[in-house]
Amino acid sequence: MKRRYNLGNLIVANVVVLLLTPVMVGVDVQAQITFMSHRDGNPEIYVMDADGGNQRRLTRNTDKDLSPSWSPNGRRIAFVSDRDGHVHAKHGWPTYEIYVMDADGGNQQNLTNNPHNDRQPSWSPNGERIVFSANRDWGNPQSIDIYVMDADGGNEQRLTENPSEDESPSWSPDGKRIVFSARRAGNVENKFGITDEIYVMDADGGNEQRLTENRNNDWDPVWSPDGKRIAFMSDRKGDAVNFDIYVMDADGGNLQNLTNHRGWDGSPSWSPDGNRIAFESDREGPRNYEIYVMDADGDNPQNLTNHPVSDASPAWLNSPFSVSPAGKKFTMWGWLKQVD
Repeated sequence: MKRRYNLGNLIVANVVVLLLTPVMVGVDVQAQITFMSHRDGNPEIYVMDADGGNQRRLTRNTDKDLSPSWSPNGRRIAFVSDRDGHVHAKHGWPTYEIYVMDADGGNQQNLTNNPHNDRQPSWSPNGERIVFSANRDWGNPQSIDIYVMDADGGNEQRLTENPSEDESPSWSPDGKRIVFSARRAGNVENKFGITDEIYVMDADGGNEQRLTENRNNDWDPVWSPDGKRIAFMSDRKGDAVNFDIYVMDADGGNLQNLTNHRGWDGSPSWSPDGNRIAFESDREGPRNYEIYVMDADGDNPQNLTNHPVSDASPAWLNSPFSVSPAGKKFTMWGWLKQVD
């Protein structure tokens, strides 16, 4: 028996296809990794396809541009720069601010604009806010706390207040929690001092909980797209220059070592489907960092940049059109098939 279609529903379906086709094309184009590179003589922000192809520079600045982070819709990139000319009042070194630009490098804007170090921006899942770490205490350069602001730089709020270091914040996919690394009283202490551990807190700064307990340092935590796991870097083998990538459940359980290479493996970033992890590594040679990608279980590592100078700080675009907050792939075709 032939299926009968209602003309009105078919028109609605066709309109939806026409409206969402540019979105689908955009998602394919935006399946990219942004990173920092020294290949032009000073750190600049670059972007490349997920397979390492089509590498191109986004910033052109004589100062340092670092730590790129995609907005969820893929239209903007937050980053850190010392281009504003501010210097540390006590030590005289340049200080860093949070900037934002369009995905093609245009329309660069200063968001924080104050004489302090503001670093490590991370977007909220809805793209409305940016969390970052900042040193606002001139008298104590180790006093670093977590702050949050609106995506236009307004409504800045302090989330942690700690005399030592709270850094590397990352928002959970549901927007309810923030994971970060912290050097706190009560952490394990070794011959170098108090170690950094992974903590989690509510998005308003409440309900802090420690997830790791390690005699060495745990840094740079980042949530998987489904919110079930956290990847991070650690020197828990006991060598202060030998960092590897680890992954654990969101409650701190089920710890797994993904890389086992002498040297520095750090700055993990999940692919939108959660099947792969990009990271930086100097395994090709000391101080020559490259961007690698591996399967989420640590298998099949591949060098994406393969350049004689350092490439670091990869950030994979996790668009809401590629992965939903629950970790399921976005699809509209199933919905269209239900239009009768």
